Order: sequence, then C-alpha cells, then structure tokens
Amino acid sequence: MAREIECGPSNAVYGLGFIGAAVFYIAQATSFWAGVLGFLKALVWPAFLVYELFKFMAGT
Repeated sequence: MAREIECGPSNAVYGLGFIGAAVFYIAQATSFWAGVLGFLKALVWPAFLVYELFKFMAGT
C-alpha cells in the first residue's frame, strides 16, 4: 500500500512563490541563459528570503 503525501498550505505558498519568483527572474533576464539561471533561482527562493531576513535582522 502506497503512503499518501499530505499537501498542506505550505506547499501552496511555496508553489505560488515559485511561480512569482520565476516570472520575476525571467522577466529581468536579458538572455536565454540569464532566464535559465532565473528559473533555477526561483527553485530556491526561500533561501534568498531567509538570507535577506537574517541580514536585515543583523542590521547589515
């Protein structure tokens, strides 16, 4: 019997954030490879968010 994976609200937030980040980064791209990099950045957008939050909290 296969285990079912619960999809909670956090998955929806991540998914919407991914779409928004992908649109933002790809819209800023000036070349194909910059668009590819933008897509990869969109996959890890929470890491950027946490990094900037910690930087803000540290006051730097």
